[in-house]
Amino acid sequence: MYFPPAGGGGVQRPLKFATHLPELGIETHVLAPDDPKWIHRDEELLAPTLAWVHRARYLGPKGRKPAEELHGKTGLERASKQLQLAGRRLLVPDENVSWNLTAIPAAIRIVKREGIDVVVTTSPPSSVHLVGAAVKRTTGIPWVADLRDSVVAHPHRHAERLLVRVKEQGEHAVAKLISRSANAIVCVSDAIADEMRERNPKGEVVTIANGSDFDDFAGLEHTASDRFRITHAGSFFGKRDPRPFLTALADSGLDIHARFLGDFRSTDREWAEQLDLGDRLELISYAPRRRSLELQRDSEALLLLIPEAGGRGKGVLSGKVFEYLAAERPILALVPPDGAAAALIRETGAGVVVAPEDVEGIKSALRDLHARWQDGSLDAPPLSEEWRRRVSRRTRVEELAHLLERLT
Repeated sequence: MYFPPAGGGGVQRPLKFATHLPELGIETHVLAPDDPKWIHRDEELLAPTLAWVHRARYLGPKGRKPAEELHGKTGLERASKQLQLAGRRLLVPDENVSWNLTAIPAAIRIVKREGIDVVVTTSPPSSVHLVGAAVKRTTGIPWVADLRDSVVAHPHRHAERLLVRVKEQGEHAVAKLISRSANAIVCVSDAIADEMRERNPKGEVVTIANGSDFDDFAGLEHTASDRFRITHAGSFFGKRDPRPFLTALADSGLDIHARFLGDFRSTDREWAEQLDLGDRLELISYAPRRRSLELQRDSEALLLLIPEAGGRGKGVLSGKVFEYLAAERPILALVPPDGAAAALIRETGAGVVVAPEDVEGIKSALRDLHARWQDGSLDAPPLSEEWRRRVSRRTRVEELAHLLERLT
């Protein structure tokens, strides 16, 4: 669903699959929307040169941010906006489900015409897996469901709402379909893999984590600055919260330039204004991936935020973690200390781990990083060749290639 010219983090995993699989001798065809109407576009992000890219007309609603559109509205104005947004909330399991009307017949045509051996669907959105199930049922070829996120667990939702319960039932139905029909289930983390194994799936379940794209940072340099710059790349949604970090920054009194590249919620923006951080806080709403990588490399440190989210955050090992490793700058990881991301940061020696809501701990970590920067001892130790091989994106795609070969 998310593929260039769409932008944002969700694009990278399918894009890298389509980039490296042909290099490993696997003929690769991509089916993507002609225009997913996604909230982010990146015209600089090129489609892979060795894969065939097919487009099926997208019939669904455009991407929106309902919470942002409702922010600050009251009375009739709020009720009117809620009415405008109601239609998309009736789409089950998600607002992109109507793409199946064109995607399923297009996928079947491609499979028959090109002699495809196996179909891979990657979510979110979870409705894309309906394409894989339909292709398998119609053509008989194996189906691999790739889960970049949990299909059923959404700790950010208010479960008491009727529409939310309906959507969750739809998502559970997709999870059931995957368990019963997919020949293999690929999960981005062990936590998601364990979740799917509990459903007694028909096919094998494997973890193929995201990877580090070291080549993407080629030619990008770090230049010395007279200010300590810490950069966070990524949008804020759900329970991801910048407030503990901002509070620690304000209380520290340090001259630290904090750059947030991505979508900041209006409520967080208004709250941050009360801290009077001045030019110590810079908000960049969106930038193409190349610019994001430039800012990451040209930073004294990188800020990683993964919320506890009722315990769900322990299993999160997002693509951002691996992107930061490839940037090779020290990482301040505000993540569950006993989680997967924390373990990787410690094992690679790439940074310091602090609980995401521990303001005093964050303040202490900032002071230590700033002091090391001042005395010239702050730098990220380069990853060993063994670690570079283990976390590289190509290694991950090799794991997928081996799975595809076993299935066919």
